[in-house]
Amino acid sequence: MAMMGGLLLKRVLSSKWSIAVFVLPTVLFFTYIVVIPIFKTLVYSLLNEIPAKVGSESHFAGLEHYISMLTPARRNSFPGAVGNSLLYAAVSVFLQLPFSLFIALLLANGIRGESAYRNIYFVPVVISSVVVSLLWQRIYKGLLPQVFEQFGWAMPQNGFLGNKTTKIWFSFLPSLWQYVGYHMLLMYGALKSISPDVLEAATVDGASGARLAFHIQIPMIKPMLKVCLSFSLIGSFKLFDTPWILLERSNKDLPALSMYVEMFSNHKYSYASAQAIFIVLECLVFTVLLNILFREQKDRAQGKELNEP
Repeated sequence: MAMMGGLLLKRVLSSKWSIAVFVLPTVLFFTYIVVIPIFKTLVYSLLNEIPAKVGSESHFAGLEHYISMLTPARRNSFPGAVGNSLLYAAVSVFLQLPFSLFIALLLANGIRGESAYRNIYFVPVVISSVVVSLLWQRIYKGLLPQVFEQFGWAMPQNGFLGNKTTKIWFSFLPSLWQYVGYHMLLMYGALKSISPDVLEAATVDGASGARLAFHIQIPMIKPMLKVCLSFSLIGSFKLFDTPWILLERSNKDLPALSMYVEMFSNHKYSYASAQAIFIVLECLVFTVLLNILFREQKDRAQGKELNEP
């Protein structure tokens, strides 16, 4: 009976039509909740404005909103918002991810209380971003000013979140802190999946500490590093919740914040749709560039192996 079931399953999975039938519901669901909304948003972004009431008309405006959106002007803060998102992406890639990797390497190499430390670092990830934002808001308005006063340091004018120079940096910090444990756990899982025989052979050959990490462990978890980089970049470009709670509700210092304000406060639906499409394209472009970068590194590594005697 089990043999017949196995043969039937093998026959079903070998048929392209059978696979298509199983995949079709997921494709339709994905199309309905992702592809169609993106397409409709693209159409809205090409109109002069979405009709606000029955009987009003809209006409084709082409790239008018995109040109206006990307033109630096006193009243247009979107280019500056894009710059802030790139700044957050840089901080996330060059500070947050290396710190997460460092913690993952420490835990994966075996330390006392490994399980407890792993859970402690992951706790902020499961806490709501609203709770994290309110916690850090209390720190910025209560604990941190007391620390500055205790050491005689000068406070930023209008506070940490009210100062034009410091507010964007202090709005980044809670999100960076919250997701350190998320990337750490992904990297930790990849490191623990490395065969102990490989690590033992490297240790016998004299590799230990930093040498073992940089020459054996990190190269072997490149696929997971790619995943973490992708999540980090995409999360940077669509960051919304924490800055929205910490900063003023009319703030437009990040692309997602600007899109929300233009749509729900200023009621510029087509203009906000253009900003939404820009965020989607930004995520897509950087994901493609990341795939190209890792593919080139993989090709170079394979070519090096073939050239070795």
